[in-house]
Amino acid sequence: MQSLQEFSPQFFSRDEQLVLEQPSDDWDLVLGDGPVVATAIHDGHAMRDSLLPYLAFSEEERRRDEDPLTGMLAVVGDVRLTVRTSRFEVDLNRPRAKAISTNPADTWGLQVWKGPLPDAELERSLAIHDRFYAMVGSLMDEMIERWGCVLLLDIHSYNHRRDGADAEPAEPHRNPDIDLGVTTLDPRRWGRVADRFAEVLRGHEVGGRRPDVRENVRYEGGGHFPEWLYATYGERVCAISLEYKKIYMDEWTAQADIAVVEQFRAGLQDAVDAVRGEFLACR
Repeated sequence: MQSLQEFSPQFFSRDEQLVLEQPSDDWDLVLGDGPVVATAIHDGHAMRDSLLPYLAFSEEERRRDEDPLTGMLAVVGDVRLTVRTSRFEVDLNRPRAKAISTNPADTWGLQVWKGPLPDAELERSLAIHDRFYAMVGSLMDEMIERWGCVLLLDIHSYNHRRDGADAEPAEPHRNPDIDLGVTTLDPRRWGRVADRFAEVLRGHEVGGRRPDVRENVRYEGGGHFPEWLYATYGERVCAISLEYKKIYMDEWTAQADIAVVEQFRAGLQDAVDAVRGEFLACR
């Protein structure tokens, strides 16, 4: 696996190279030679100092609704994109107009901000959104040119103990261990890949049992990021959104079980390996 600085420029035109090589404090991008991209766009916790006085909730509350440790799962990609910036500074899985939430209905009832943010702060956050999509667009253009098609894994996690640390967890029927969002892939082109991917995930034990892996249980849509990918690239990108239930950690204390994270990672690697041939065949 090569770092961005080491990656050979032969696969990128000059303009795309300039976009990709612009340094960013907001994400880490590692490029390797293969058709699989793994992203963890809600992994980050960083927030710029100028926004902190406007926050209406604590750092612990903020962390509870981010996706910690999803970056550890993104190592399965040939290309790895992990965002450092908190989703509450700018949410890259929402359209630009809704990337900075001011409505508690959009954030599980949480009041994120004490009041309206200054225009200058809004623009600084939205500039991150603009740079991100410009960078991903350049990356996808060049990867599709090289490979013909791309498997993009959009990795997230979700809470299942929102009623409190001592309350009963959310009922399992609506909360699988891994929820695969496949609403934004072309089922005629990639349906078999999605089925095989899910089958392999189910076969890899996590915490001493087979995980409950289902499709499109928690969310009707896949979020703006995979929807944008489909709208832009159609069947050339197979985007699968993975929502991992936070059984790998305690949501309330933030204590993680790294062994379970590693088991999730190993299962994900096996699933990628099982379908990789479909994407290599596009060349």
